[in-house]
Amino acid sequence: MILPEIENVNDILKPILGPWYESLNNPNKAQQQTLFDLLKKYSSTDYGKQHKAAQITSLRDYQTNFPVIDYPTILPYLAQIKSGNYQTFLSEPPSCWVMTRGSTGKSKVLPATQTHLKQIFSCGARALVHYAVQKQNFNVFTGNILNLNFPSSVHVIDKDGKKEIYGYSSGTYARLNPMFDRVSLLPRQEDIDALGSDISRTGWEKRFELAYQQAIDKNVTATMGVTPVILAFARYVQRKHGKKPADLWKLQAMFCTSVPKIQFKYAPILRKYFGQVPVIEMYTATEGVFAQQYDYLPYVTPNYDTYVFEVVTNKGVKILHELKRGEWGRLIISSCMLPRYDIGDMVEAAGKNYFRIFGRRKTLTLLEHRLYRLFLGWLL
Repeated sequence: MILPEIENVNDILKPILGPWYESLNNPNKAQQQTLFDLLKKYSSTDYGKQHKAAQITSLRDYQTNFPVIDYPTILPYLAQIKSGNYQTFLSEPPSCWVMTRGSTGKSKVLPATQTHLKQIFSCGARALVHYAVQKQNFNVFTGNILNLNFPSSVHVIDKDGKKEIYGYSSGTYARLNPMFDRVSLLPRQEDIDALGSDISRTGWEKRFELAYQQAIDKNVTATMGVTPVILAFARYVQRKHGKKPADLWKLQAMFCTSVPKIQFKYAPILRKYFGQVPVIEMYTATEGVFAQQYDYLPYVTPNYDTYVFEVVTNKGVKILHELKRGEWGRLIISSCMLPRYDIGDMVEAAGKNYFRIFGRRKTLTLLEHRLYRLFLGWLL
């Protein structure tokens, strides 16, 4: 992995890329610093005080004092946060609430603090900005980014005695992201929300038609969002209007999120519709923007400067960057809102800060991966 010289990066872009590049030079140092920054936040919460966050001086102490948690674990805390007692679990009040797509079960509803949102925006911009800097191709910034996100206005939550509207995280983050005030988003998230919250085929076709009509005569340089939705839009355009997206726009890149096997399962099909466009993988979730593709290799590289990553392997819990090539396990992530959170994803190391998220922690996924390792492991 060859890191670009930070000095050669435009001053406007340094805050986005500089900390990431530095963390890749020394992941161990970066992870220790990130942990200490997180512990300061945890120590101001009732949950953190209960687990002696202020007294922890090492990652080993952290693993000893803080248990691994998951979404069902934090539901009682979320109830207290909704009633106004955010300090029970958060270091700052939530700015809004967001929900997951529910692709693997019932949708989760989570708070989003101001710090969390800033990290979503800064880390979310890294894939796009790094691609532009690495390729020295800044045309991606000169046009419009196709917005195919979920609606951000779906349900009403009773928060501290007041009604508050919330929706899917992808749409909410797109609506609030200050980057999209400088880079045009088509359609605007407000226009998408105006079509309602229906996510059936009919609802999506309304959104796809809106995107098509607004973008048809515009310079569209990229699309960013949930990978299956991008593919569904391409198929809709061809079926409804008789043309492929490649006939209408000359994209510089596609930034694809939210599913495993993007490079192997989706990229070849996407290129049939969009042309020979670079497909940039991002590892994102409602809980954070955790990693993005670094170069042409089909892997992602973590944001060590923002999150702490652990992996539960068959040999115990290890730090992500310490995994040797071919080692794999269940990913545990610590963020500004969630200490030692089991996100439910499986990760495998490919060496030199390259990793592959190969699926959710399910019996079929694990069986498939073991068969893959048995018959194709020699390729690693």
